[in-house]
Amino acid sequence: MIPSNEIQQGTNQLLQFLTDERRNILTKGANDIEQLIKDFSKDFTHQQLNEILQFHEMRYAVMNDPIITDFEYDLLFKLIEQLENHDNSLVSKDSVTQRVSSDHVSSFETVNHLVPMLSLDNSYNGDDLRDFDTSVKKLANINPEEDVIYTVEPKFDGGSIAIIYKNDQLTRAATRGNGTAGDEITENIRKLKTIPLTAKFSDYNIAEVELRGEALIPKDHFKKLNEEKIKAGDTNLYANPRNTATGGLRTKDAMETARRGIEAFIFQLSYAVDSEGSSQLEQWNSHYASIDFLSSLGFKVPTIEKKKCKNIDEAIAFCSYWEEKRDDYAYEIDGMVVKVDAIDLQERMGSTSHHPRWAIAYKFKAKQATSKLLNIEYQVGKIGSITPVAKISPVALAGVTVSSISLHNEEFIHSKDIRIGDTVLVERAGDVIPYIVKSFPDLRDGSEKELIFPKACPSCNTELVKPENEAAWRCPNYQCEAQVLQRMYYHVSKDAMNIDGFGPSYIDRFYEMGWLNSMADIYNLDYDQIQNLEGFGQKSAEKLSQNINKSKANPISRLLSSLSIHHFGKRASKLIAQEIDHVLDLQNWGDEKFEEIKDIGPVVAKNVIAYFKEEANIEMLKQMESYGVNLKQTEADKPKQVAADAPLIGKTILFTGTLTKMGRKEAQQMAENAGAKNISAVSKNLNILVVGEKAGSKLKKAQALETVEIMTEDEFLTLLSK
Repeated sequence: MIPSNEIQQGTNQLLQFLTDERRNILTKGANDIEQLIKDFSKDFTHQQLNEILQFHEMRYAVMNDPIITDFEYDLLFKLIEQLENHDNSLVSKDSVTQRVSSDHVSSFETVNHLVPMLSLDNSYNGDDLRDFDTSVKKLANINPEEDVIYTVEPKFDGGSIAIIYKNDQLTRAATRGNGTAGDEITENIRKLKTIPLTAKFSDYNIAEVELRGEALIPKDHFKKLNEEKIKAGDTNLYANPRNTATGGLRTKDAMETARRGIEAFIFQLSYAVDSEGSSQLEQWNSHYASIDFLSSLGFKVPTIEKKKCKNIDEAIAFCSYWEEKRDDYAYEIDGMVVKVDAIDLQERMGSTSHHPRWAIAYKFKAKQATSKLLNIEYQVGKIGSITPVAKISPVALAGVTVSSISLHNEEFIHSKDIRIGDTVLVERAGDVIPYIVKSFPDLRDGSEKELIFPKACPSCNTELVKPENEAAWRCPNYQCEAQVLQRMYYHVSKDAMNIDGFGPSYIDRFYEMGWLNSMADIYNLDYDQIQNLEGFGQKSAEKLSQNINKSKANPISRLLSSLSIHHFGKRASKLIAQEIDHVLDLQNWGDEKFEEIKDIGPVVAKNVIAYFKEEANIEMLKQMESYGVNLKQTEADKPKQVAADAPLIGKTILFTGTLTKMGRKEAQQMAENAGAKNISAVSKNLNILVVGEKAGSKLKKAQALETVEIMTEDEFLTLLSK
C-alpha cells in the first residue's frame, strides 16, 4: 500500500478531476462516460484508484477515522465501476467492486452471516429516485404507468449488525464485516437494552432467524459522554456518535459497551426458517408488515420516521421532509432508504454482488467534507477581539460552498493541533455554521506550518492583551480602524438601529471617501453627493435618506445596544432604558445604581461606566443628538404595566415548532404582555412550553423534565383570553 500522505494527495487530485460536469456524468450514466474515461486515463490508473479506495475503506470501516466523506467515496466508487464496465479486463479478485467494504478486526472471532449483508446503491436527488423507479419497473416487468409501493425508512449513521435467534434465544451477534462474515460481538450486544434476549419467534413457527439492524448512540447521550470526559479532565473527546458506537461494539469490555448508551434499531428480517429448515418469510409479503411484526416482539424499529408510500413521488416527498428535519431527530441519519415493499418483487429483482436491486439510499446533502487549510487570516471585531479565520479549498457542504471558517481563538487551534497546509475535516453544524472538526496529522508531509498567533493587532499594530478569564486576545485601541468599521457595521444592522439597505459595502465606500469617521457621521451624510456616485442615483439616495431618518426615532434601548459596549446586549439595554430619561444620564451612574437593577451584573456595570467616562464617546452621542437622533426615553422604552393577576405573571415561557395562528415574535410579545418572561432554552427554569407543528428536540427535553407545563397554541390563546 502506498503511504497515506501520497494516498491523500492522489485522492485530492481525483476529486479535483471530478468537476461538477463529470460528477453529473457519473451519477446519471450519461453518454459522455467514454470521454470521461479517456480523460481519466491520461493522468490516473485503475490500480491507483483501487488502492485509494481500499485505503479509504480501511480508514472508515476498520479505524473508524475516515478522511474523506461518504459522498466523496461514493463518487470514486462510481468512477471505478464505470472503468470496469468499460473494460472487463480491469476486474480482479482484489477490486473493491468485487466485495462490500470490510469492518473486520482481527482480534475478534470471525463468523459467517446466514445471508450476505450487501451495501446500498446511492441517490442524491429526486431525479435519481425516479430513475430507480424506472429501473424497478423494467426489472420486475411492471407497466411504466403503474405505481410501485415503497417503504421509506431512515439511513442510520451507525454500525451495521446481524443478530441470530435460535429457539427464541439470542445466540449470536456480529458486525457487518465484509458482508459475508463479520466479527462476533454477542456479549457486547447482550448489553444493549434495546435488544431482547428472548423473542417469541416460535409463535410464528420460526426456529432460527437472522435480523439486520444498526447500532448507534442518541445525540443527547453522545453530548453527555463528552461532558463527562471534560469533567474528568480528559481532552481526548469522542469524535462523533457513529465512531463512538462502532468502537463500543468492538470493545473487549462489555460493560464499556453498556456505558456508552448504545441502542440498536432493527430494520430487516433477512432469514427465517422452521425446525425443518423451510423458509417462513412468505408469512409477510410486505417489508413494512415484517417491521411491524418485529416491533410486536419487542424490537426497536423505525416508527414515525418510516412510511409506506404509494408511489415514488410520495417517497421523494418523504425523503425531502426528513432531510429538513434531520437536525431535530434524536439520532444521526445521513439519508433515507427507499425499498420496494413487496417481498415477491424483491425476490424477482434480486441483487448484484454489491447491492440489492430493490433498494436504494437517498443521501442527504453532505454535512462533512475534507479540505486543505490554505492560510489563516485574523479579523478584528467590534470590541477588539482577534478571531483567526481559516481559508480552505472551497468545498460544498449542505448546499453551499464554504471557503472561510472561524477558528474562534488561539486555544481552539492548539487544542485541535491545526496547522497551515493540513488536511482537515469540515462540518456545517445544524447546516448553518461551518467549523473544523479535526485535522489529520498522519497525512502531513513536513511542509505544514505551526500557527504563531500575532502579538500585535493586524489592523493598527497595537500590542494585544488577553483579559483575565477570557479566551480571546484583544486590541485595546478603541480607535483602531478595523474596530471603528465593525462597530459601524453593527450599528446599522437589523439587530441594532435597523437601517434598511445600509450594509457594510456602503460603510466601506463612504469611509474610504472620508464621509464616515464615527457612528455620528451616519446621520449627517450629504445625499446630493451620494446621488452622483456610480451605482446610485436620486431614488436610491432618497431611499437611504428616508431609512436613516426613520432610524433616528428609535427607542433608546436600540441605541444603547448599538454602541457595541462589551457584554451590554439587547436585554441589558432594555432594562437600563427603563430607568433613565436621557442616554447621557448614564454619565452620572455609579456601581450602586446598576446594583439596583435585577439581572444587571458587575461586569456589564463596569463596562457601561467605562464607556460613559470617555469624553470622545460623550461627544459622539451629543453629535448624534444634534443630527436628530433620539436620546430620550420613549413610550416603547418604559416598563410595561402588568396586572398582578395577569395569567402568566412570574412565569417563564418558550415557543417551539411552527405556530399557525400568529408569528413567533407576536406570540412572545403576547406572553410578555401577560406577565411572562421569554427564555431561549429548555431547562429547569422553564415553566411553560408552547408547542406548534413539527416540534422537535425541545419538546422531548421538556417531557423528560416533567416539571414543564406543555400546551398547544390554542391552549395558550385560551389561557390569555381569560
